[in-house]
Amino acid sequence: MRRLAGLLVVPLLLLSTAACGSDDKGSDSASMKNGLPAITAGAEFGQKPTLSKGEGDPPKELKVNVISEGDGPVTKDGDALQVNYLGQAWDSTTPFDNSFDRGTPFDLTLGAGQVIKGWDQGLKGQKVGSRVEIGIPPELGYGAQGQGDIKPNATLVFVVDILKAATIPKSAEGTVVPQEDKNLPKVGTNTDGKAPTLTVPKVAAPTKLVSNYVLESKGEVVKATDTVVVNYVAALWKDGKVFDSTYTTGKPANFPLPQLTLKGLKNGLVGKKIGSRVLIVAPPSEAFGDQEKQGIPKNSTLVFAVDILTKM
Repeated sequence: MRRLAGLLVVPLLLLSTAACGSDDKGSDSASMKNGLPAITAGAEFGQKPTLSKGEGDPPKELKVNVISEGDGPVTKDGDALQVNYLGQAWDSTTPFDNSFDRGTPFDLTLGAGQVIKGWDQGLKGQKVGSRVEIGIPPELGYGAQGQGDIKPNATLVFVVDILKAATIPKSAEGTVVPQEDKNLPKVGTNTDGKAPTLTVPKVAAPTKLVSNYVLESKGEVVKATDTVVVNYVAALWKDGKVFDSTYTTGKPANFPLPQLTLKGLKNGLVGKKIGSRVLIVAPPSEAFGDQEKQGIPKNSTLVFAVDILTKM
């Protein structure tokens, strides 16, 4: 099944491939602190940090140091998180990636396998508002294959600021809106967390964008600058065949709307209320046009049933 993740500008960490390590402090030096490279500048929450190079053998297990503890709720699997981060290899003084320079935080669903295992494990159980430093052995990072500028079998060090966390509901909820247009697809109204049915009629597809409530909540309105957490079913109008669904993996998707390049999907979500279920029909002009993408035929009209679960 094709994935819509390719429609986003995806940071390195999203390209992901044990329990937390011991509480051993390790020996401190000018370049090491509690067994991990010291932050030599930008140590405060919100500041871009500078990390020293690791000394000696890197930790063989996941190691987490709380640099400063926040006073927010404790993170748990299934939470939607928004963070800033800087990542560097143990034996390097040059970061391979960071969100501070981009000026855009990174969004993930904790425990959903959207990021490397060291992140899922190291960020769990931390308080929102905390800055943590995480030492990640290769088996919880990018392993023997490496990734981009990251060498094979590299131990990684991250400084992560946990900005926000939100609990993700299992389903959209709200007032059922009648679906009376026989020329439009019909979407199921179940709220049990299972995939809604999506039935495409055997008629000509609309030529303009359709964005209709199926379940209308009382949440706040989605803005074009938001990051939303969604479940969705996506199908081709031509034959009604589902080409993507978050329900098959049980893992909601994070859509940073400024980075969403499928215009019809973005435009169909903006202005709708958080907590709602929406039918979106994107004609080719609001989808991929005359280009074939990820095996989706050119000039395809795309149909989405989207639960807007929460926003960051």
